[in-house]
Amino acid sequence: MRPQVVHASDVSLNACWDVLVVGAGPAGSALAAACADLGLSTALVDRAPTRPWRHTYGAWAHELPSLPADAIAARATTVKAFALTEHRLDGEYVVLHNESLRRHLSRPDIEAITGRAESITPTRVVLADGRTIEAKLVVDASGPPRGRYVEQTAVGVTLPANILPAGEAIFMDWRQAGDPPTFCYALPLDDERVLVEETSLAHRPGLPFALLRERLHRRLAVHGWPLDRPEHERVRFPLNPPLPKGRLATSGAPRRPWGPRRPATAGATALTLAPKVARAIAETPGRVRGTIWSPAARMTHGLRRRGLSALLHLPPTGVPAFFELFFRLPAEKQRIYLTERENFTGTAAAMLALFRSAPPRLRSAIAFAATTR
Repeated sequence: MRPQVVHASDVSLNACWDVLVVGAGPAGSALAAACADLGLSTALVDRAPTRPWRHTYGAWAHELPSLPADAIAARATTVKAFALTEHRLDGEYVVLHNESLRRHLSRPDIEAITGRAESITPTRVVLADGRTIEAKLVVDASGPPRGRYVEQTAVGVTLPANILPAGEAIFMDWRQAGDPPTFCYALPLDDERVLVEETSLAHRPGLPFALLRERLHRRLAVHGWPLDRPEHERVRFPLNPPLPKGRLATSGAPRRPWGPRRPATAGATALTLAPKVARAIAETPGRVRGTIWSPAARMTHGLRRRGLSALLHLPPTGVPAFFELFFRLPAEKQRIYLTERENFTGTAAAMLALFRSAPPRLRSAIAFAATTR
């Protein structure tokens, strides 16, 4: 069931909700659902609140909260990575079924308002048509601010499922990395299709789609995979937007710089955080920002920013070597770094273990890169 949709012109100037969420993507929808489940009067504001979620969202299974079976479109029980050698990663990787997930997050008592937010404050949203909507608390889940940031970009196509063994995914493939380096990943979308994307992990500004498309076609040709498929999706999102300041609560979290992250601020993080944030809104509204961005989350984010800086400044040949070291780390250290946003101690231990395992020349390059702005 979809939430009731009203147009901006139908919104009463006197209406006031407990919670007003800006942005009806997965992050905003998850938070709105969690708030409604606690009995909070909740509204969503979006330019097109019922438009389909067109991107592909994937996550490690252990990151996700409990979801209905139909919210999972595909599962990969064998996950491989290629750096200088082949690695088999621990854990199951899943792809979400967008429409089923959306149904799961829909509530009949959430009011979805069609309109573009022109101005957002902690208690008020002004729409582009001049209307003002008020709430006891406004949460901005509309995505990171615009700016000149380090970006991850990708171009992908869908291919027949039989290009990969059943139940298998490729998390990263740095073979044919090139200069600047890019990697490929491949994951099942369902029983009939596999998504293959050529990805620039981090570049300022993001690499152009034309270059990624050329790299993708070259890689498909090397594997003997079909080339006559239309482009499935293009991805561009910032990796290092600033942490939110001021009193406005911002849902979601900047993406982790190692590993392909699907384009929702969100994915598993937003789904897992939503009930916790909703409880803070209901019980201690003044601590909402601290719930989303706890001191541990901020400190861990700072460490990962250093890791991102290292990747940006490594020579092209150093990037596959860097990931060779990462995929040789114990599985627990990989898991902590890739998925635990508040584990400062574990993240630092993973980074230190990688650094210590590096040969002298690569260690020097990592140290120099990590201290270069």
